[in-house]
Amino acid sequence: MNIFLKEMSAHRKSLIFWSIGVFLMVASGMVKYESLASSGQPMNEMLAGMPKSLLAVLGIGEFDISTAAGYYGLLFIYLLLMATIHAAMLGATMISKEERDKTSEFLFVKPVSRNQIITAKLLAAFVNILLLNLVTLLSSLVLVGKYSNGEVVSGDIAITMAGMFILQTLYLVIGTSLAAVIKKSKRSASMATGILLLTYVISVAIDLNEHFEGLKYLTPFKYFEAKNLMLGEGFELIFVILSVGLIAGLTVITFVFFKKRDLNV
Repeated sequence: MNIFLKEMSAHRKSLIFWSIGVFLMVASGMVKYESLASSGQPMNEMLAGMPKSLLAVLGIGEFDISTAAGYYGLLFIYLLLMATIHAAMLGATMISKEERDKTSEFLFVKPVSRNQIITAKLLAAFVNILLLNLVTLLSSLVLVGKYSNGEVVSGDIAITMAGMFILQTLYLVIGTSLAAVIKKSKRSASMATGILLLTYVISVAIDLNEHFEGLKYLTPFKYFEAKNLMLGEGFELIFVILSVGLIAGLTVITFVFFKKRDLNV
């Protein structure tokens, strides 16, 4: 039994669904950009009177949204939320679905070690988030490029997609580690999503109040912000190291607790 192919097949429809969702998000966003750009009203002036709290919630920061690249920077937070929610839920269900579907006994008596099982599952999950990231990248390159009027946007899109992929991987292993520790599949998925939403709320709170700046290390949504990647100095080494360390540590937790998993769940 090829566990990797089995997992890829099991999540094929979900991947297609999320891919369509990402494409439609980019497409609708850029259609909205074209509509605003052709209205004749300066787009940045439209935002000037909005409350700071609303701008923070909408993800509107230092971007010049009258340009295609700037508007894409605004759109990126929504793409990032979609991609990380997909990753967290995928990680949680990839591990715990054997108990949910009552197939754990069948899987564990096969002539393969638990290390091989979890490796195949993690590899399948990794390929799934990679494919979604590539769909997002290609959709962004094509659709944002279409409305850019000659503006070079490929570099900005590429660097944000690299940051997104790191966060996808991080939330994926958050989901897998929770599923490996928690025996109830529904709880692991809900907790993974809850952690994601909590970290996003913390990132919004930081934008609203500079006194919360010290909390940025607690929320991955502050690690690779579009405004820093596109308008700043790119990737900050501290956040790259922190992300890699968290991914490695949570992956170890997944392996350790999955090997100890009891069949009687």
